[in-house]
Amino acid sequence: MFSKRLIPSCLLAVMALTSFSSAATEVENEIALQMYTLRNVGSAKDQFEMAHKAGFKNIEIVGTHDLSAGKMKALLTSNDLHITSAHVQLSALENQYQQTVDFNKAVGNNTLIVPWIKPEDRPDNQQGWIKYAQRLNALGARLRKDGMQLGYHNHNFEMKKYDGVTALEIIMDHSSKDNLKLEMDAAWVSRGGQDPVRFLKQYSGRIYAIHAKDNAGIGVRDDEMNFAPLGEGLLDWNSILPAAKASGVKWFIIEHDAPKDPWQIITTSHNNLRADLTKLAR
Repeated sequence: MFSKRLIPSCLLAVMALTSFSSAATEVENEIALQMYTLRNVGSAKDQFEMAHKAGFKNIEIVGTHDLSAGKMKALLTSNDLHITSAHVQLSALENQYQQTVDFNKAVGNNTLIVPWIKPEDRPDNQQGWIKYAQRLNALGARLRKDGMQLGYHNHNFEMKKYDGVTALEIIMDHSSKDNLKLEMDAAWVSRGGQDPVRFLKQYSGRIYAIHAKDNAGIGVRDDEMNFAPLGEGLLDWNSILPAAKASGVKWFIIEHDAPKDPWQIITTSHNNLRADLTKLAR
């Protein structure tokens, strides 16, 4: 005979399972995939289909992927994908401003991220970085008038200090919090000898997204630029993720710069990130 005493425990188990499932669904709306990771996977159609197959609901695009706005919208719709943001070179933003804004609005995106500075264009002193910050700030103000948000994505070279202050801090401190957000790449911050958690605390409320990838040790994944799937490398995600949540980070964007097996990289990172964020959400 079924014991009545088992009913409460069964209900608790069901409630716990439901709560876990709800949390997992909720965190999926915080996870995205940077499509640069899949740049060597066939056509744009193949890449968008792989993102969908891997369970992603959100993606960060790179430029236009050589697609018209209409064709990209069709791929987004057929793969049930939403754009969180787009990486767009500063030169394109400045020299093809209206074209860039129009394309992104047409595909449903309102956040543009400056992803990279060519070595020959990088400032080499504090005043140079201040001028660069002012340049970004002016562009961000213009974009805001057009209903768009500008962000900046770091690598390791912004961790270099000038008179005791990193270039990234110079950029952030000489621009408006409204005109420029930060998309912090935790792996590159660490490679530059800085602590991602410090930046998350220092610029709380201003870090729009984290690029969620991991660093491997020297001699490990040398043929993949020593990057690893999130949770399988050297970074302390048990500290980074709670700090990111406390800082108000909106998106956790999975990326890998040189994956030998893109499917394995994105699915492993996705599973690990979803599990970690789900634990925080419970």
